[in-house]
Amino acid sequence: MANEQIGLLGRKLGMTQIFDDVGVVSAVTVLEIQPNTVIQVKSSASKDGYAALQLGYGSRKESRVTKAEIGHVAKVGARPFRVVREIRVSDAVANTHAAGSQIAIDAVFAVKQKVDVTGNSKGRGFAGVFKRWNFSGFKRSHGVHEYYRHGGSIGTRLTPGMTFKGVKMPGRMGGGKNTVQNLLIVRIDTERNLVFVRGGVPGPDGAYIVLRQAVKGKTPRKRK
Repeated sequence: MANEQIGLLGRKLGMTQIFDDVGVVSAVTVLEIQPNTVIQVKSSASKDGYAALQLGYGSRKESRVTKAEIGHVAKVGARPFRVVREIRVSDAVANTHAAGSQIAIDAVFAVKQKVDVTGNSKGRGFAGVFKRWNFSGFKRSHGVHEYYRHGGSIGTRLTPGMTFKGVKMPGRMGGGKNTVQNLLIVRIDTERNLVFVRGGVPGPDGAYIVLRQAVKGKTPRKRK
């Protein structure tokens, strides 16, 4: 079961550091992955035309959801969930799960496994080209003034007489869906439903995330 291509919903608790058996410290992000409830199972042979698992995580007051949502989760004997997401899987994996069942951490993930984490990044508001695109800036030499933090030319008047689409310019930064790939699971606490992954994860503390097996799955380099 540890190699099933299934993603689980969870919540980011924050960052800390842990030591391994030889005393090497690692910066890790703590993820709370409580058992996910399977709300609906879809297959490519059905009218949906694709295989997926609809998962629910957390809880929400019935007064804050629609009657349609209440009736949808009531079919599996559950109350409204805080987050509902569809995870695309193969037909073979979808057939091994039934609506109303739960999927725990140890049924999908294992220690020293590479994973991808998807979440909404922190919103930074309106930002200039330096902060938004990590520009290096212009030289601080003699004769240069008022252009230290400018983005440079975005076009000319005659040719092409326009600004091309995709030019890096100031604008809204953050607040979008991002995925960090190839994070290593260094510890799993099944009693408290916690997963410790090495590195940072998008979003603020308390944000909801999706934890999946790594698509690329590169072998980690040996640490000196």
